[in-house]
Amino acid sequence: METERVQNIASTFEDTIPEAFIRSEHEQPAITTVHGVNLDVPVIDVSDPDEEKITRLIADASREWGMFQIVNHGIPSEVISKFQSVGRAFFELPQVEKELYAKPPGAKSIEGYGTFLQKEVEGKKGWVDHLFHRIWPPPAINYRFWPKNPPVYREANEEYVKYLHGVVDKLFKSLSLDLGLEEHELKEAVGGDELTYLLKINYYPPCPRPDLALGLVAHTDMCSITILLPNDIQGLQACRDGQWYCVKYIPNALVIHIGDQIEILSNGKYKSVFHRTTVTKDKTRMSWPVFLEPPPDLAVGPHPKLVNEQNPPKYKTKKYGDYCYCKLNKIPQ
Repeated sequence: METERVQNIASTFEDTIPEAFIRSEHEQPAITTVHGVNLDVPVIDVSDPDEEKITRLIADASREWGMFQIVNHGIPSEVISKFQSVGRAFFELPQVEKELYAKPPGAKSIEGYGTFLQKEVEGKKGWVDHLFHRIWPPPAINYRFWPKNPPVYREANEEYVKYLHGVVDKLFKSLSLDLGLEEHELKEAVGGDELTYLLKINYYPPCPRPDLALGLVAHTDMCSITILLPNDIQGLQACRDGQWYCVKYIPNALVIHIGDQIEILSNGKYKSVFHRTTVTKDKTRMSWPVFLEPPPDLAVGPHPKLVNEQNPPKYKTKKYGDYCYCKLNKIPQ
């Protein structure tokens, strides 16, 4: 076993938490959250027949916020419910069964069941366990990390992916057109048909001291775009003007994060969102982000059509795999 799981730690502590999970005062959510105010992140109805309007709203939200919610996205609620249900069921399995899917020690791939993901400042830890595995395209999938239990796990994931493609295409098309590119160019720049959908299931158990801990520390997503499905327990926070605010999400909406690669490709026109997650005292929170990732050997930099003498590149061009390695290990890019 790589390390003790947070799910087990949560069941053994009643009033305190281990020192490794206690954040410094400049990070503790009780001190650093603006209380009583929810951030009015844009909500976009992507079923609107006016496609130019959708393009404009998505692009505006990506420039101003780096985060928005989409409703009427075309994924049936029963597909979402089944997808969430099988993920929840995995984390309710006996510990020994979950460990069968553990990320192998020393593995270069991120896939598998685990607890700690990246080098943490001051050695602090997030109050979360996770399961990572790729869900698209088929050649990228390693079923060794797809749980066999519950038996409908694979079916539920494949059904969700089937509907997710339409959302992915709509997002890339809107972001591409607003930059003055052809509708297919932005997606092609992050891999086109080789774009990988990496699922992460986050499991945040109840925490005796939610005022002191964080689920995930403040970060931006490394990928191009993140499509996140939360459960009904709130906990997402975004940074606005240097302050931390709660983001209230809507049932069955998808939360969209602009990631680092879209900020880079757009040469800074779109903003990667700085966000973190909090935990609660008596309820389990879960979320299902899908990270849309370029192939690791694909070099990503500002799109050639968006740079010139007046607009020089603001970012380096770098292979995505190298970019991720540097970011996870806190090495300057």
